[in-house]
Amino acid sequence: MKKVASVEEYLSGVPEPARSTLEKMRKTILAAAPKGTVETIAYRMPAYRLGKPLAYIRAFKNHCSYFPASGGVTKLLGRELQKYRAAKGTIQFAHTAPLPAALVKKLIAARLKEIES
Repeated sequence: MKKVASVEEYLSGVPEPARSTLEKMRKTILAAAPKGTVETIAYRMPAYRLGKPLAYIRAFKNHCSYFPASGGVTKLLGRELQKYRAAKGTIQFAHTAPLPAALVKKLIAARLKEIES
């Protein structure tokens, strides 16, 4: 992926159907995250920060990924992630199916709790 300056620029370079899926993920993350969350580019992908990183999203050739910015989050929500390909620092999902809003809310909440402690 080439270097980009904004989330809009990143998304404009993502082919469909991954672009629409990431746009839905973007809206879901921003709705789940607290006021003051900043959307930016980090590691050449959309990033969401509230002082510290909350999450990242990215499209790949065969899937999209949600990065919870902490391996502890995926470990904590392991049961709820069973239907996805999940590892310590990533949750993979289909180009055509964003993560459910309820799951994103739990991921963000778990990360916020981790940051606070």
